[in-house]
Amino acid sequence: MNIVWAALVIAASTAIAIAAMLLVRRRAPEDGFFTDGDRAAGVFGVLATGFSVLLGFIVFLAFTSYDDARAGAATEAHVIAHQFETAQLMGTVAGRLGDQLVCYARAVVHDEWPRMRAGDAPELNPWAVPMFRTLRAARPSTATEQAAYSKWLDQTTDRQDARQDRLHPAEGVIPAPLWVVLLFIATAIFGFMLFFADSGERAKVQAMLVGSVTATIVATLLVTRFLDDPYRGGVGSLRPVAMERTLRVLDFERRVVGRTTPLPCTETGEPVR
Repeated sequence: MNIVWAALVIAASTAIAIAAMLLVRRRAPEDGFFTDGDRAAGVFGVLATGFSVLLGFIVFLAFTSYDDARAGAATEAHVIAHQFETAQLMGTVAGRLGDQLVCYARAVVHDEWPRMRAGDAPELNPWAVPMFRTLRAARPSTATEQAAYSKWLDQTTDRQDARQDRLHPAEGVIPAPLWVVLLFIATAIFGFMLFFADSGERAKVQAMLVGSVTATIVATLLVTRFLDDPYRGGVGSLRPVAMERTLRVLDFERRVVGRTTPLPCTETGEPVR
């Protein structure tokens, strides 16, 4: 979330609400438009309760998706590091699988992450198919190679599941009708607040009345929007920190196993032609 823009949106919305309240207050009768304040407060309570309950469920949904994406990104990075170690026990294809894993991780950081930030969920990592083809060429003969082959398949499933968790929020998880309903109720609350305008009450009290409600609603909606799109830039957005850490680990492990041949990809994960 961009804190500066969020603060500006909240400030602008609050200023508009206060200006509208003070404008209505000029023509409002003393003691307000309502002859029965308790009944008006009851109706406002219904509006506010409906909004808060619906918003609570939506925030829970959005935060769950956010947390799953964060955990999925970390799990995917950890599994790749484990798969690299498993690959070293797979005989003739060990070197190629290890190199392709490095390229896979580079593609996640430099290709998939920018696309997710733009709201696009990539269907397939470009190195998933080459790894599958390399795996098909494997001919495990010893017990160690067979165990490593089986372990690789299990880790591949774990990696794909974690990847799906990471990709899921890239296009948003809150349906458009829910946003429409939220904005409609928020507008209804704001309109209802204007009927509390009272020419007999001090202007700053009226400004505080509508300003605090408006600022709270707008801030909550902005947080919900952030949780629904956690890859946008700004404070709290999800970044490929775990995968970048894994890339450093893989570079070190390649040196440890004596793998000095050039990788089949560029620094950004694109295949070398």
